[in-house]
Amino acid sequence: MTVFAVPAPPAVRPRSRRLRAPLAALCCALLLGGSAATAAVAVPPLAHTQAQHQGRGTLVSADKLYTLATPGDVADELAAAGFDGAAARHGVVAYRLVHRTVDARNRPTTASGLFVLPLTDERRLRAVSFAHGTGSHKIDSPSMQRAAFVAAPVIAHAAAGAVGVAPDYLGMGTGPGPHPWMDIDSETTASLDLLRAARAFAPRTGHTLARDVMVTGFSQGASAALGLGRALEAGEDRWFRLGALAPVSGAYDFGGTELPALFAGGDVGPKAAVIYAAYTLVAFDRLHPVYDSPGEVFDEAEDIEKLFDGVHTGQQLMAGLPDTLDELLTDRGRALLEHPAGALADALRTTDAVCTDWVPEAPVRLYMASGDEQAVTANTEHCRAALHRNGVDTPVVDLGAVDHQGSRHLGSNVAATSAIVRWFGELRTR
Repeated sequence: MTVFAVPAPPAVRPRSRRLRAPLAALCCALLLGGSAATAAVAVPPLAHTQAQHQGRGTLVSADKLYTLATPGDVADELAAAGFDGAAARHGVVAYRLVHRTVDARNRPTTASGLFVLPLTDERRLRAVSFAHGTGSHKIDSPSMQRAAFVAAPVIAHAAAGAVGVAPDYLGMGTGPGPHPWMDIDSETTASLDLLRAARAFAPRTGHTLARDVMVTGFSQGASAALGLGRALEAGEDRWFRLGALAPVSGAYDFGGTELPALFAGGDVGPKAAVIYAAYTLVAFDRLHPVYDSPGEVFDEAEDIEKLFDGVHTGQQLMAGLPDTLDELLTDRGRALLEHPAGALADALRTTDAVCTDWVPEAPVRLYMASGDEQAVTANTEHCRAALHRNGVDTPVVDLGAVDHQGSRHLGSNVAATSAIVRWFGELRTR
């Protein structure tokens, strides 16, 4: 593992400086096949009442999910998900929090997330917010699974002594409606509102949350983490502030780097390229007028959108999509992705701001894996260079040729989790 030019944390944290730099495009890498050895937690449907639509971040419900009483129990849980539990110092208890928030169109809604508390006598605890990678089913989210890839980093941070907080995102977990994939604004509001709900809930467990929040995220969550960090440094919450930021394997330059890589051959795996292309068109069209009908962009028009309804599993998604981009896309669909125009281009420019239009004051590290077959590593260099132009020397941690289930992309999350737990712990003691 190589770390370059690690800066010392600043003594003061003024609000971040938002820039008006030209925008490019951004998104996040897709999580494929990362949920081995999982067990879904059954959840009753949530009744939506008038009261639930008042007060962003207001806690609606808190349900205890499970307890891992000892560090050994935590290590076993992490090992079942393919993660290292050697750093576990505490047992943990996990809850699902449901809270009020707003959707991608700023309408009142609810969302859920995972809250994991270390079993410790220390009263005042610092929170670590972890944003997870992409899944296709509502249960592909931290509060819905046990011994799972998607929840393991949250547990690892809690077992090291922090409060682990992980949004399920809108439309995932118990949240209603479809998930607005790659929409940084709604990922940010869901993440921030879960932190607010966590702060309200913590005293019921005998603890309080400190002001500084350590923020991390993987794949899709890398961009979500940057969005949350930006919001915290901009003062969007009166209590919380950014302590440090550690995104992992994001596709930060989606339009300029990631989308071209889908068509380059070899940079992104062919099936991953098909899933990325399909999900990009479907998800963006839900919020923006990208196409008039699915038949404009997809050869199998009637079936493609149904696969991204939040009910189909990752396996069904893989089986239901063709194996090549030529089989998936019409000429119009291919042209839109190769040369984004109109509403799609506008949306991509808006989404890209997480690396380009602000100057982080808190310490930042970007984590990546050599040979990542989903989020090509040029994305990380793009983000590092953008921050450098804004006056921030951001170290890049190259985790090397790591592997999880045959994927370096997934392996980066496993390796980075241990590294980030250590780094956040070092910052905590300063």
